[in-house]
Amino acid sequence: MFSLFKKPGASLLDRLKQSVAKTRTEFAARVEQLLTGNRPVDPELLKQLESALLGADVGVRTTREVLAALRQQVNEHKLAGADALKHELKQQIVQILSAPAADSNGQPAEAAAGGPRVIFIVGVNGTGKTTTVGKLANRLAKEGASVVLCAADTFRAAAIEQLEVWGRRSGAEVIKQKAGADPAAVVFDALTAARARAADIVIVDTAGRLHTKSNLMAELEKMKRTASKVIPGAPHDVLLVLDATTGQNGLNQAREFWSHAGVTGIVLTKLDGTAQGGIVLAIARELNLPIRFVGTGEQVDDLVPFDAQTYADSLFD
Repeated sequence: MFSLFKKPGASLLDRLKQSVAKTRTEFAARVEQLLTGNRPVDPELLKQLESALLGADVGVRTTREVLAALRQQVNEHKLAGADALKHELKQQIVQILSAPAADSNGQPAEAAAGGPRVIFIVGVNGTGKTTTVGKLANRLAKEGASVVLCAADTFRAAAIEQLEVWGRRSGAEVIKQKAGADPAAVVFDALTAARARAADIVIVDTAGRLHTKSNLMAELEKMKRTASKVIPGAPHDVLLVLDATTGQNGLNQAREFWSHAGVTGIVLTKLDGTAQGGIVLAIARELNLPIRFVGTGEQVDDLVPFDAQTYADSLFD
């Protein structure tokens, strides 16, 4: 039986470790330098640790909360030295990344019995949405799911062609209309076809849209309404694809999409290309949204389920 968010196996965890290599080099190297030896935990050490967190794009609010928790433990004499501080920092990171799944606003809805699960993929231009759709379809197909892809990015003819390539790779049927068609009409066709074929999953590839363009966000809301009319409760997941290299701007994007599109999770691409991977923490803490997947490269298998403990371990190991 397939599972959309199952815990990754050992080989996938290795890929996740590789994807945070730059962040580890930038952030962990500074932390290791600070927390090596028998250095006492004093205000100066905590100040330097704060600078390291900010430098990794963890964000001001999240950094302050992490430091406040550490200072409290220092005041209670629970952190005897640098090693204990490092261990507690890792635990804070795991806690932040694990917490969002408990929030109902970030929970994927359950698909009705006998109906397909509908996943919307959203985000701004250039983040890798269509590629993410293809990789996710490939992953689900390997687990035995029958997948239908919806080419709802009708603004770019190239997007439809690209999705068809991914469909052939994964064995997924692609439902499309001509370029310039109403995206909501394509969603209607795809969900109707998926239900008739008793498909397990429908993945909707939406057009890239700036989070500041209200008319485009309204169009996305129309697509969601159409989906819910065909398949009650749809979309069951709305995954926002973010480019990790955009740093704090990605957080601003996430806020707008969350408010308009009801985002249930994040797919973080290009994490292997940034030293500021702390944006993962900022997104999880400030928006209470779980990181679902991480893009680890350009190949079809380079989409890894995110694991909080592995991410935290990878920063320091």
